[in-house]
Amino acid sequence: MATRDSSFVSLLPHPDYPGKGVRSVAAGAELAGSESLRFRYVLEADPTLVRIPSRSADAGRTDKLWAHTCFEAFVGLPESPQYLELNFSPSGQWAAYRFDSYRQGMVPALDRAPRVALRSSGERLELQAEVWLSGSPASPGAAAQVRGCPRLRIALSTVVEDREGRLSYWALRHPPGRPDFHHPESFSLALELPFQP
Repeated sequence: MATRDSSFVSLLPHPDYPGKGVRSVAAGAELAGSESLRFRYVLEADPTLVRIPSRSADAGRTDKLWAHTCFEAFVGLPESPQYLELNFSPSGQWAAYRFDSYRQGMVPALDRAPRVALRSSGERLELQAEVWLSGSPASPGAAAQVRGCPRLRIALSTVVEDREGRLSYWALRHPPGRPDFHHPESFSLALELPFQP
């Protein structure tokens, strides 16, 4: 697992689902407060070839955002099977789920909506989301209770829809087989946290 602080890295396309019109996708995660994380995504693509959801008047919690262009993060603690899935749409809609283990025990998570900001110019789309994680099993506070070096394990990913409705899948690392952002091998980024005695 790579260890980075305030990292911003390129995401890789899944080899079986290349993205038509997508030039690059990059993402990063950093500590934004004692109990919050900030995620940043930059998509560079030909706007005539990809579909970007329009800003929604109903920018609240919404399921199945991954069926269209969507930015995602998965956050867990070392040595724990529990993790969070976070979805951010350019529409302003979002979703959060807690899992007991790999794809098991899914329930809605987070009581507070993330703060999502979007900037778009020509072929560049940038989304930033700040998420309050207090009380979740994968919060910075929970990580601080882990003995040794406190850190969070993170997977960053993006789904991009083209104009024909085909999806491409981008991640830090793809396990063998079909796209699977939940797979333990996808959690390839470690975010170190300030040491707390």
